[in-house]
Amino acid sequence: MGDSDSLEGLHGLHQDLLALAESGVLVVDRLKDQLDRRIHEFKALLDKPEKNAASRNTLTSGRITIDDEEYEINDDFKQQTIQLADSLNLDELKSAALFHAAQQGAQDFDRSPLMTAILQFQNRRQFLLECLRVIIRLSIRESEEAIAQPKLIDFGDYIRDIVGATDTSNANAHAYWGKCLASLNDMELWLQQLAEREQSAQVMGQIPSSEAVETNDFQRKSLIKQHESLSAICTDLIKPYANLENFRSLLGKIKRLDKHDLVTIHYVPILICFINYLNPDSGPCTTAEARSLTKEIVSKDGEAWGLRNLQAATIVWWLAEYSGRYIEANANDAALRVADPRAEAEERSAQFMDALKDGAFHFMLSISQDIKPSKWYDPAKAGLVSHLIHETPVLPSDTSPQPLEYFKTLLMEQMQSFVEAFVTNMPDTLRKLKAEEDEQRKLLHSRFQRGPVEYELHLERFLIIIGYAFDGFPEEADQLFWSDPEGNLFGFLQWAAKRQPTPRIAAFCEMLKALSNGPECADAAHKFLLDEGGSSSGKIRRTSSLSYTHIFNELYELGLNIHEPRKTTQGTLFPTAQNPVDQIVEPESAMMLESYLRLLGHLCRESKEARTWMIDHNNLDVKGLYLKLCVDKVESRLRASVFSALAALLTDKTPPIATVMWSDLDKWTASGFVVDARQSNIANATSPQNLWEVLASGYDESYALVELLRALVQPYAFDYELRDSLPFPETLGSTHRPQAGIDAYVDFVVGRVFGVKCGELPDGLQRQVLRWNCLNFISTSLDSFNDHLLIIANKSNIAVDSVIHTSSLQRYVELHPSTRVMDWLFNEKVLKELFSTAIQNESAVDDAPEDSPLVLSLILSIKTMDRLLTLQPTYLDIVRPLLKLSSSQHRKSVSNPVLASFEDAVLSSLDIVTRLGFYCGSGHTELAVVSLRLLEKLASSRKLVVSPTAGFGQRPSRSKVVGIMEKDNNAERISRSLVDVMKQDERELETQSEAPGYIIKNHILDFLNSCLVTVPNRPTIAHLLLGFSCGNNDVSIAPGSLWDNHVSLFHAILHLTVEYPDTDGEQYVTWMSNIKRKCLEVLNKLWKSPLTSDLVMEELRDFDFAFAEATTLQTVDANTLWDGETIDSVDFLLAGLGSSAVAFQNFLRQRSLFCEYTAKELRYNDRAGMPTQKARIQSSLLGTTVFPGGDQQQNPTIFDIFDFMELEVNDAYSPPPLIHLNGLDLDVCRKDEQGLEIYDLDLVGELIGLRSNELIQSGVINNTSSDHATSHGNDSRQGVTVSAPNSKQELDAEIGDILSCLLSNNERARIVRLQEEALKAWAQLTTVTLQSCDFEPGVRIAFILQTLQVMLPKLEKSYEDSSDAAVELSGLAGALIQSIDFDSTTFEKTQTGDFANDRLSQLFRIALVGVLGAGSTAELRQACYHISYRYLRGTSKKSTKGSPLGRHSLSTVKHSGDRLIEILCDDAYAGTGTCKVSALLFLDALVAMCMREGSKYMMEAFVRLNFVSVLVDHIKHIPTELKAATAQEVPVFLSYYDASLALLVRISQTKLGAAQVLNAGLFQSIQESQIFSADPDIGLEFENPNALKKYFDLMLSVLRIIDAAVLSRGPQNDQTLFQAREFLRENRNSMVAVFKRNVKVGGLQDVDTDLSDLVDCFTVLVSATGFLEYENKATSQRATRNMFS
Repeated sequence: MGDSDSLEGLHGLHQDLLALAESGVLVVDRLKDQLDRRIHEFKALLDKPEKNAASRNTLTSGRITIDDEEYEINDDFKQQTIQLADSLNLDELKSAALFHAAQQGAQDFDRSPLMTAILQFQNRRQFLLECLRVIIRLSIRESEEAIAQPKLIDFGDYIRDIVGATDTSNANAHAYWGKCLASLNDMELWLQQLAEREQSAQVMGQIPSSEAVETNDFQRKSLIKQHESLSAICTDLIKPYANLENFRSLLGKIKRLDKHDLVTIHYVPILICFINYLNPDSGPCTTAEARSLTKEIVSKDGEAWGLRNLQAATIVWWLAEYSGRYIEANANDAALRVADPRAEAEERSAQFMDALKDGAFHFMLSISQDIKPSKWYDPAKAGLVSHLIHETPVLPSDTSPQPLEYFKTLLMEQMQSFVEAFVTNMPDTLRKLKAEEDEQRKLLHSRFQRGPVEYELHLERFLIIIGYAFDGFPEEADQLFWSDPEGNLFGFLQWAAKRQPTPRIAAFCEMLKALSNGPECADAAHKFLLDEGGSSSGKIRRTSSLSYTHIFNELYELGLNIHEPRKTTQGTLFPTAQNPVDQIVEPESAMMLESYLRLLGHLCRESKEARTWMIDHNNLDVKGLYLKLCVDKVESRLRASVFSALAALLTDKTPPIATVMWSDLDKWTASGFVVDARQSNIANATSPQNLWEVLASGYDESYALVELLRALVQPYAFDYELRDSLPFPETLGSTHRPQAGIDAYVDFVVGRVFGVKCGELPDGLQRQVLRWNCLNFISTSLDSFNDHLLIIANKSNIAVDSVIHTSSLQRYVELHPSTRVMDWLFNEKVLKELFSTAIQNESAVDDAPEDSPLVLSLILSIKTMDRLLTLQPTYLDIVRPLLKLSSSQHRKSVSNPVLASFEDAVLSSLDIVTRLGFYCGSGHTELAVVSLRLLEKLASSRKLVVSPTAGFGQRPSRSKVVGIMEKDNNAERISRSLVDVMKQDERELETQSEAPGYIIKNHILDFLNSCLVTVPNRPTIAHLLLGFSCGNNDVSIAPGSLWDNHVSLFHAILHLTVEYPDTDGEQYVTWMSNIKRKCLEVLNKLWKSPLTSDLVMEELRDFDFAFAEATTLQTVDANTLWDGETIDSVDFLLAGLGSSAVAFQNFLRQRSLFCEYTAKELRYNDRAGMPTQKARIQSSLLGTTVFPGGDQQQNPTIFDIFDFMELEVNDAYSPPPLIHLNGLDLDVCRKDEQGLEIYDLDLVGELIGLRSNELIQSGVINNTSSDHATSHGNDSRQGVTVSAPNSKQELDAEIGDILSCLLSNNERARIVRLQEEALKAWAQLTTVTLQSCDFEPGVRIAFILQTLQVMLPKLEKSYEDSSDAAVELSGLAGALIQSIDFDSTTFEKTQTGDFANDRLSQLFRIALVGVLGAGSTAELRQACYHISYRYLRGTSKKSTKGSPLGRHSLSTVKHSGDRLIEILCDDAYAGTGTCKVSALLFLDALVAMCMREGSKYMMEAFVRLNFVSVLVDHIKHIPTELKAATAQEVPVFLSYYDASLALLVRISQTKLGAAQVLNAGLFQSIQESQIFSADPDIGLEFENPNALKKYFDLMLSVLRIIDAAVLSRGPQNDQTLFQAREFLRENRNSMVAVFKRNVKVGGLQDVDTDLSDLVDCFTVLVSATGFLEYENKATSQRATRNMFS
């Protein structure tokens, strides 16, 4: 296996192990197989062979062996291999093998082979270490769970095999642990060498290449990650496989550590875990050995430690665990018996205190902060921690890479064990610690120290350490602290909460906040603060511990001190504490107050019980108390904490709470930091303008106020569906502002904070967090606006103004926060900040966690742009004009009038397009999805796609988005990332539709399809990303490009199309078939577009796409399952909200596209003269696919894949009669979906919601159980409960019925259309196959007959069900019968011949049925006429007079009834288009058949219908119609005339018919038409390049009628002869001109036609009528009369 394949396999193994560890997903066979195959790699992982002379000599010899193959190598290979060996300190021959494998992977990595080799080597080691770590963790979990049932995979066995453990000895395992420790040291040396190499280059003034910098940076990050993984491995292997000597080796290593960096931190969990392992009585370390280790660890003599605070921390960890031996001393332990417990305890306590002075807690707090830095900038906590750690070294904020979550968890688990050990084993030391600190504070107070005086805060540090250790671990916190009120840790909380000085209160609050994550822990913390004495009366008991009593008393006193002069208060809200220690005024007071507010806010968010208690407390106005603290006299950070606490009160807010909060906040802002101030005092208040400036001046305050405002504008829970209410009272601010509403608040958030403040912040994290907060407000405002209300108001019959929860729709539009937000989003400063947020470094984004402020703010910025584009038409066309009319004098304009649309702003920041492309390939699923959605809209915008001016040096019409994407080879880089995402992964199939890879694939395909369908004939970024090189108006393939190397996105989609399954082996699965369908649709758009068709068809041909798809085809029937439902299931259209129907739709679309592509390919092969390829396709269509090597595979035939027509879907669901919703016009909710009219179910839901409101308000529906019965404070109509006889449940049932009906209608309509498309494609393929393939005559007939056998039942049924399907099938039947050679031996009197004749006869009968069908259309009848005509003409030779075939055909016609002839005659005269011609041809064939059979059936029918007269009479109108016809209509008219005149000829060939024709006035119609009177040199006047030729053809057709009639009537009919002679006499000049032209007499121009037939007809008529004799006789008589005159 190559190294690249090995890497992919390792990555897969890692994914499987993580899936098992995190979610319990286990694929036993695959996982076990991978572990078995790689066990040797795990064993050899830590044995890295280093460079050596022997290997180098072998390399320099020029001949090496790799994978049992011998190679000769050149000097360049040797040189780069030596360079690789030096870089990795790896054996030269191993390096050669690695470098050889990298030659193949270099293209995938887009790096040089040398760098690729380094990447692959480090990646392989990293994956192996990670896999080993997870395997060890799984083995530990197995042993802890102690499952009784047999294990599917025994991970413990694998670990024992890897470490060399046996049943009798762990010596090898101990050695393995030592090898792990040594490997940690090797990695550190490697990291040091990399750093020295970089430093050396800087000293020498060398500028390394970009690749060298990238390689070193990658190796550094990879080695740190490997070190981290190995650290976790060492930690997890301690308890089963480490011994005391290993611990001594670890101590020796830790002593030598001299830097505070990640490497040092990696040793901390190993050390704590080892200490914990050694100290229990049952552990491997005896008391004597423990005593010896204690002396060694706490001793200050001997080898000096590199890090003093690490030594101190080690002492503290050791003593905390070691002291546990003395809690319940073992009486049998001699070492404990001789000891003096009290003296030893005091000694340990003193040693512990000394270690604290040396910085033990400083170090622990520092590494806790390093490992768990606040992703969201938390200034209060950061300030507290900074205050406690003083100058202790910390990791730089830009440390890269950050520790992974598993390591953070591992370290915090060890810290939790330390916390438990310290509290449990050293309670006296804890008490001593607290007593000493309190004594220090008393001394400070007694000495009247002025100014801040520092004193030790070890207990405070410990409290914060507890907070870090348990933050994010609610289960552990609940188990250790809350679940056992009698436990040590709960007792510690009670003890620590008593008599707290200021800094300790802040630390305790932070700890309590960390211990109260999750509802259960938060409820427990709430009860703790109630001091277990919160009675039902709501009173708070006085207590000396930290409690709600203490907290609110402090806040109340602060409020009094702010607003009134300090004086002795007779009574406070709660009795105040009188402990003298607590009266010290300290610099940490503000910190304490912030901690109170932060804790209260946290409990409100996490605990509904706490939130309800605070809001509903009888004696406590929490909101009012908070606002009293928000004055300009206090620090801005305290106000920020107040705003955050107020926002917490709005968690799951209700209208009454929000209304009061809005009112109080508005009064506070209007009065300028004053709450409930007297009128006389308001003069001192801050002005509104200055107020907003003050609030926006600091980060903390502006962030918190935006948080509060975001909570206030959040929609109510009941309003998420209809979104028809305002999140604030409509009259808000009307008393002190020109216009009611919250425009001032929106201006603050969007204009001041987002537009200005964010850009001014120097700290990157602060900037990201504040941007996220503002964008959250913006996004919430935009998303809560329902633009559908405007559509419904404009189109429906519902009075929207009267039923929405706002007083009117106009007020809703004017006051909604989204309106003002949209104004600001067209402001230059805001747009600049929006684009600045969205345009980030892609590497930083990839490295950032999914939940980091960087990624989340980025997602929100992109969502905002997307929503802006969605709302833009409504805003520009409706909202903005409305605002100009209604409030122009009050509303300050903030938008830039120059910007006509958001696209104009994008044109100024086109880099956003490239960045979106990079984000699409990021590892963040949501970011990729939102980026693709926005990119789809931008790529489809004509303003961006079609550029009127040149861009980036290109000619005019160059697309700007294509140009920016091509710049700096961005398109290829983006495409590579998308190719990786589009690769199939079997593990993705196991995770199903929730897999991130699946979700991103779906959206990539949606993006490509949207781009290709929006701009099909111009180069777009979709073409660019697929691998094409884009010109102005064309695309090409660049040499050496991804397409040229067959690794483009197009090729990835091509592979995915063929390889991705659409079934799970038992049923068609919607989410699977979605991918396959969308892939095919991308290919379909490409092969159909003239822009890309040639290139794509060539590539598909080279890929053997038709054959690859043919072998994946599967046949279906009525028992086939579609997402668990059969096609005839009653719930098929509704199952899974239509998922079963979608699975069937996907199948139909795939079948359609396969047929379409195969037909196109077959046509090409036929035109290009490619018989071999054509024969392969023919064979595949007949059931056998032949591959180039000669291998064959059976597949469904072209007849088998007609199976989709066998599946019939039930009718759409019909709801029962409606009562409440009857008459609701749902047609306003129809939308166009690719030409299909369906219902927009979201809009339907909103329309129904409005009708429900209408019914409730009118009293028709009793809504007492509905949430809407509660007043919002927005509308006086709300909050009224109307008594009515009908319940809401009845209405809900009707709503469910309607939605089910519309859903089923939508799905059925889609299925019907797709079934018709599939039928059309199949019919096209069948026709092309018949026309293009080289069939033997017998095989051709058999193919046609089998096709007819398959389709005839469907054809007959389709007359009733679907006219479109009937037309397609009839057209195919016409093509089939057109291809039949009726003279072949197939139709002879044999068994085969009888079958063939029966099949064609059946077709003839079915065609006649189609003509007579009630739903028959002109198009369908035309196809049926063509079939019937072709059948009668084809069988005319065999159906001689009296033959069974002839009699049967005539009988079939007669049995169809007189209506058949009536329809035929109607179509022949008054039909549309070519239907008239087809009807006439069929009539001609019927007349011919009757003539053969000697039947007068048709003549009698014509007489009855007077049809002959109609035809004859129409002759007179021919010249007039031709003259009036357009050039496009003339050919149709001429075809019709040919057919009608040919029918008259046929009719005139019988005596009865000739009589009918003559009696109808044939000669009179001809005379009136003046066809023969026209100048033969000019002809008739009509638009046609061959007008004169067509004129002679028309003369010929008419003359044939005359000839046939005269000859049929015979020479005995004098009247006929007379009329004919008169005709000749009247048109003698025309006849003579024809004769002359025929013999080219008279010098007339030759006409490109043969007039011999016309001459013959004239000659026949002259001869039959004796015209010459008659004329001579008449001349002679005239001469005789002249002699005697």
